[in-house]
Amino acid sequence: MNYKYYIADAFTNQIFNGAQIAVFPNADGLSHLQMKLAAKELHLSETVFVFHEGKDTKRRMRIFTPKGEIDFAGHPVIATAFVLASCGDIELTGTFTPIVFEQNSGPINTNITNDNGKPVFIQFTRKVSPIVDRFAPPDGELASFLSIPQGQIDHKKYNTRLVSCGFPYLVVPVYNYEAVRSAKFNYQAWSESVAPQTAAQEILLFSARTPFQDADFNARLFGPNIGLHDDPPVGTAMPAFAAYLCSFDQLKKGTYTFAVDRGEINTRRSVINLEMDHKREDTLTIRVGGEAVMVAEGTIHVPAVENIS
Repeated sequence: MNYKYYIADAFTNQIFNGAQIAVFPNADGLSHLQMKLAAKELHLSETVFVFHEGKDTKRRMRIFTPKGEIDFAGHPVIATAFVLASCGDIELTGTFTPIVFEQNSGPINTNITNDNGKPVFIQFTRKVSPIVDRFAPPDGELASFLSIPQGQIDHKKYNTRLVSCGFPYLVVPVYNYEAVRSAKFNYQAWSESVAPQTAAQEILLFSARTPFQDADFNARLFGPNIGLHDDPPVGTAMPAFAAYLCSFDQLKKGTYTFAVDRGEINTRRSVINLEMDHKREDTLTIRVGGEAVMVAEGTIHVPAVENIS
């Protein structure tokens, strides 16, 4: 059977930037195996399959990487809302159109900003219960994990902390953008240390200095399961990053808005808008937003399950 799909770049307003996401607006009838194989064939960071729940304001979405299904991701929310609004599956009404995406991790409340019938900005809301651990490996070990000078580890405004909102990240601040961009994960140094392996499998490296006027932070993910030269999307790590920022005393109670960028102009740069209601409570409400652009559309023939060997 033939299924139509679209490819959108998320968290950017320029084609060939951001994160490439494939979206199947109507995946009703596809099995788990068929979705897995289709995502593997397209081989993008994520492929989204949308199912209709019989309500105009709700869609079920299942997210696959080339390796298999995942329970939550932020970039697919932005791309899926943009694609569904662009192809007419979601009717834009008023300035803001609400939609609920049901992921495996639970419902994601989303708003689509409408400008003359076109989606121009998408924002979704999450409430998380973060766990923040101030334990951190020594600076020397951190520097060895990332192949950067030890003196680059920031202690003036921030410091390294372990943060989890369901998935743990070792959040490491450095003094400048260049340190983020030049870092390289050292698997041998990581494997020889017992400290991080028992707590987290990914490092979120960031700097509060970035050369771009539209961003407050630059961030990058590293880890044993991330390729040496990869610069993967950081949207899924944003709840943990928001909780990390809120764990410092200098951030008083209130609502804050930050922009976090990933990559460079020539490496699919993304800009993520992060808003959080900091109340010093056990739960934290965050809103993640961004733009998207359409890149391509196509049709894929998905054989029946009995025809798949």
